[in-house]
Amino acid sequence: MKKTILLLAAGLAALASPAQAQARAECDTVTEFLRTGVEVRNCPMSLRVTAVTDSILRVRVAPDGKFPEDASWVVPQALRSSSKAAVKPMDGGFETAALSVTVNPLTLQVTVKDRQGQVIVADTEEPVIVAGTRFAIRKLMPASEHYYGLGDKTGPFDRRGASYINWNTDAYGFDRGTDPIYKSIPFYIATGGPAGAYGLFLDNTWRSGFDFGHRVEGTLMVGADAGPIDYYIIAGPSVADVVRRYTDLTGKAPLPPRWAMGFQQSRYSYMSETEVREIAGRLRSDRIPADVIWLDIDFQDRNRPFTTNPQTFPDLKGLAKEVGQQGFKLVTITDLHIAHAPNQGYAPYDSGVASDQFLKNADGSTYVAPVWPGPSVFPDFTRKTSRDWWGSLYKTFVDDGIAGFWNDMNEPAIFETPTKTMPLDTVHRIEGDGFASRTATHAEIHNVYGMENGRATYEGLLKLRPNVRPFVMTRASFAGGQRFAVTWTGDNNSTWDHLKLAVQQMLNLGLSGFAWSGADIPGFTGGASPELATRWYEIAAFTPVYRSHAAKNTPRGEPWVDGPEHLAIRKRFIEERYRLLPYFYALAEQSSRTGDPVMRPVFYDYPALAKAPCDPAMAFTVGRDLLVAPSPKPESTHPYDVCMPGAAWFDYWSGLPVNAAQKEGPSFEVVTETPRLDRLPVFVRAGAIVPRQPLVQSTAETPNGPLDLHVYPGQDCQGTIYWDDGVSVRGPSLRQTVRCTLGKDGIMLHFDKREGTYKPWWKQIAVTVHGWSGPARVRGLSDVQTDAQARTVRFVLPDQKRPADYVLSRF
Repeated sequence: MKKTILLLAAGLAALASPAQAQARAECDTVTEFLRTGVEVRNCPMSLRVTAVTDSILRVRVAPDGKFPEDASWVVPQALRSSSKAAVKPMDGGFETAALSVTVNPLTLQVTVKDRQGQVIVADTEEPVIVAGTRFAIRKLMPASEHYYGLGDKTGPFDRRGASYINWNTDAYGFDRGTDPIYKSIPFYIATGGPAGAYGLFLDNTWRSGFDFGHRVEGTLMVGADAGPIDYYIIAGPSVADVVRRYTDLTGKAPLPPRWAMGFQQSRYSYMSETEVREIAGRLRSDRIPADVIWLDIDFQDRNRPFTTNPQTFPDLKGLAKEVGQQGFKLVTITDLHIAHAPNQGYAPYDSGVASDQFLKNADGSTYVAPVWPGPSVFPDFTRKTSRDWWGSLYKTFVDDGIAGFWNDMNEPAIFETPTKTMPLDTVHRIEGDGFASRTATHAEIHNVYGMENGRATYEGLLKLRPNVRPFVMTRASFAGGQRFAVTWTGDNNSTWDHLKLAVQQMLNLGLSGFAWSGADIPGFTGGASPELATRWYEIAAFTPVYRSHAAKNTPRGEPWVDGPEHLAIRKRFIEERYRLLPYFYALAEQSSRTGDPVMRPVFYDYPALAKAPCDPAMAFTVGRDLLVAPSPKPESTHPYDVCMPGAAWFDYWSGLPVNAAQKEGPSFEVVTETPRLDRLPVFVRAGAIVPRQPLVQSTAETPNGPLDLHVYPGQDCQGTIYWDDGVSVRGPSLRQTVRCTLGKDGIMLHFDKREGTYKPWWKQIAVTVHGWSGPARVRGLSDVQTDAQARTVRFVLPDQKRPADYVLSRF
C-alpha cells in the first residue's frame, strides 16, 4: 500500500529535472483572464484557477491541455460552475475580497496570499509532476505549520512528518501504525502559517497519497494513481473558518434524531430476542439511561441482509414494539453484500437480478465473491436506479419499527483475497450526478463505494419516512459522506493506546466534516481491564456517538460487567450525558447549519493553546464551552498539566472557579491534575450559559421539572437553548439566546426573543449562577437561594417566551 507514496516522493520527483523545467520555460505561454479567475497554458499543460467564493479557490490542471469532464461525487455542480466572488484581474493573476492569486506562467506555480500580503499557501518550483496517469502536486511547508484532517487516520495527531494512503480498507484490529484503514477523506488543514490556517481538498476518488514532508523535507505532496488534478484551496484565517467553508463545499452533517445522542448498547452479537430483552431489562432495572440496542449480523438468517433468523428472532416487529415501550430503539445491521442465492426465494437477490442491480466482472458476468453470507453479489451504487432499489429493501424493517441502520463491510470488504477487496477491473455503471453515462472500473469507484452505499440507505429511508430523520451508521466513506451517515472508527483494540488514538481519530473526523462519530467502548477486540473500560466510558460520555460494542469471544463490555464499584462510576457519567442533552442538542443543531464539529481540538476555538506547553493529545472541547482534559497518558497515575485558554474557567463538577497553579501570560493558564479513576477533569468557560435537564432514563421520557440553566459569569456571556420534537426533518422548533452582563454589583440575565413556535416540555427555567459570594436578590422574586459553600445562587423563573431582563444583585 506504500507504493503510491514511494512513487509520489521518489519516482515522480525524478521528473522534476532541470531539463524538464528548462524545456517548459522555453515554451510559449498564454494567460487568459476568466470571469471567475485565470487560465494559463504552457506546453502542453493548462492550469485553471477560479474563485468559488472570495475565500475558496478551485485549481484544475490538464496535463495535455484538455480538461476532463467537470463532474464530482462530492461538490455540487452549482458550486463548481458558478462563483459568488467579486474577481478582479491583476498582473499575474487575480484577486478577490479576501485573497490574491498569482500564477507563474513559466512554471505554473500558484501562490495564494491574503489581502495583507501574507502567504497562505505556495507551490514549489516544480508544482505539478505527471507520469502516465499518475500525478503529484507539491506545496511548500513553512516550518511553523502543523497539519490535521484526513479523517480517522492512525499515526500522530499532527500529520507533519508522516505520509498516508487513501484507499478504503477493512482493517480489523488496526494499530497506530496501520495505514490505510476504513475511510478516505483527501482533505487536510494546515495551521500555524504566516496567514493562519488553510485547507486543501483533492476532489479525486482514485487511490491517493498525502506526504507531509516525510520523504522530502519541507515539501508537501498530494497525488493519485489516476483521475483529475482537481483541488480546492480553502482560506481561513482560523481553523473554524476552514471547516465551515469546507462543509459549504462538501455538505453539512444533518441534525440526527435526538435519541442518537443517548447511550447505545451493542455487541457482536446479541444472539436472540431473549438476550435483547435481558439487556433491555438489565439497563432499566439498574437504572442505566440508554436509548438504543444494536443488532449485529447474527440476528439475520444465515447472515443474509434484510432477513431475520426465524428461530432466534421470530418476531422482530413485536420485539421492536416491546423494547420501544421501555424507551429503546433498535438499530440493525444491513451489510451491502447480497447472498448469491439463485432459486432460493431470497427476495433481495431475486429482485436485484431481475432489475440488473449488481456489479459485473470485466467479461460482463456478475461479480461474485465470499463475505459473511458466503458467495455474494454487490449493488452498483453508482447508478441512481440501484440506489433506489437498495433503499426500497428497507420497507419491511421500517414497517416493523426499526429506527436506524448500520452499513458495515462497505470498503467493500471481501474475504479470501490478499487485497481484502474486489478486483480493480470490476465494472461499475455511472449514471446521473452530473456524470456522463459510462462504465468505470473499481479502481476509480472504490473509495466512494461505501459513501454511495450510505447515501442509498439515507435516501431510501427518507422516501419511506419522508419527515423522519434517517439514522445511518457507516464504516467506510469519502469526503462529503457526512451528508448521509454518522461513522465510527472501526474494529479498534481494548488498549490504553487505542483509547488515546480514538480521541485523536474523532477530532480529526470532526475537522474533516464528520461532526458525528464514535469509537467502540471499551475497544472491539481483546477485552479491556476494568480500569480501562471505566475510563473509556467516562471520556466517551463527552464524544458525539456514545456506543458500547465488543466482539465475539471477548469479555463482555456492558456497563455492569466489572462489578458495582465500576458500574457506579460508569453510570454517573452516562447520567451526566443525559443531563447535558440540551447542551449537546443545541450544538448538534448549530453543527447542522455551520459545519462546526461537536467535539473539537482545543485550538479550534482557542488558537493560543496550539502553542501552550501542555500535551494536547487527549484534551478536547465540546462546543466552545466545555473543556475535557484526560491525562495525555491515560494509563498513568502521575500528575499532569492542563492548559486552559483565557483568564477564568470553572470546574464542571464542583461549579467552583478554577484557581490556576501558574499563570502563563494572558493567553492561557495551567492547572495540575492528579488522575483518579472516579474523576475526569471537565471545565466550563467563564462566560458560558449551559442548559441542562433533569435526569431521564431515555430521550423518550419527558423530563420532570424545569429546564436548568447554569450561568458561569465572564466575558462574552451567552448560551443557546434549542429544542424540537427530536425526529422530524421539517417541523416546529424553538431557539433562544440567553446572555449575561457583568456589573459592578451584580449580573443582568437577558433572554432574547424566542424564535420558532415549538412548545417545550418545561414550564419553568431554574437558573443557577456560579461563582457568587454574599447575599443575593432578584427584583420581583421572593425565593432566591444561596449556597455559600458551592458559591451559587439559584432561582426559578417562568418559561421565558419573550425578551426579558433579570438583575441579580447583592443588595
